[in-house]
Amino acid sequence: MSQYSIGNIEILKVAESVGPTSPKFLFETASYQDIEKHHDWLKPHFVDQTGKLIMSIHSYIIKTRHHTIIVDTCIGNDKQGRHYPPWNNLQGPYLQDLAKAGVPPESVDFVFCTHLHVDHVGWNTRLQNGRWVPTFPNAKYLFNKVEYEHWEKSMEPAEKAVFDDSVLPIMQAKRAQLVAADYQIDDGLVLESTPGHTPGHCSLDISSNGQMGVITGDMFHHPVQIAEHAYSSTFDVNKPLAIKTRRKFCEKYTDRDVRILGTHFAPPSAGRIVEKNGQWRLKV
Repeated sequence: MSQYSIGNIEILKVAESVGPTSPKFLFETASYQDIEKHHDWLKPHFVDQTGKLIMSIHSYIIKTRHHTIIVDTCIGNDKQGRHYPPWNNLQGPYLQDLAKAGVPPESVDFVFCTHLHVDHVGWNTRLQNGRWVPTFPNAKYLFNKVEYEHWEKSMEPAEKAVFDDSVLPIMQAKRAQLVAADYQIDDGLVLESTPGHTPGHCSLDISSNGQMGVITGDMFHHPVQIAEHAYSSTFDVNKPLAIKTRRKFCEKYTDRDVRILGTHFAPPSAGRIVEKNGQWRLKV
């Protein structure tokens, strides 16, 4: 577990998994050699000694004066039909780790999914007596309306499996709310539209006592994309738009005192975007 603060807002990070992956798994065009030219600032946190990218799948838990909010819910246990076989039938300690962090499921007021991909919605539900039920029984689940309507129509088998076991049961339990891309969850917590990776992808802007931060979602999968906007994820739905969104975001936040909290960034997972020698990078 990692802990951060932005003004009076407390943020906890609970990881489901952290480990290395090949650049070719994540990016369509980037090679080990392409990544190597950024090793001076990516090491030791974001690239290992073999040149593989270090990735994390985690949730952010936000505690305000009024509410407890979970942002993205990882892969989940007992799931089937995932496109990546190791993600099937996981049996991890995610809920125990949440409890150790002081966040039992019953204490959560809101769940916000930056988008509806497999590794961001899995713990929305858990298997109980053969049925998928909301993991956080007292929470309102917030889905961007454009995002929901996009995946609701998908007939691709792996995408439909995710929707059917991790999203649809929330709707059926009447725990979901479809929201606009500028929705305000709480004081200082406002969605920011960052489309491209998926049609309704949203990041989360956080502000308190003059301090600011942004939880990125999958606008960035890895810090190297801050320097190399054209490194499109294999999973970007609209690659030209995703590139444009990354560039616009960096232009907005470079050299500002704004903490960037990457949804897949390895520990320490947070930093500032700075410019050095004409190139953007993440400074931790």
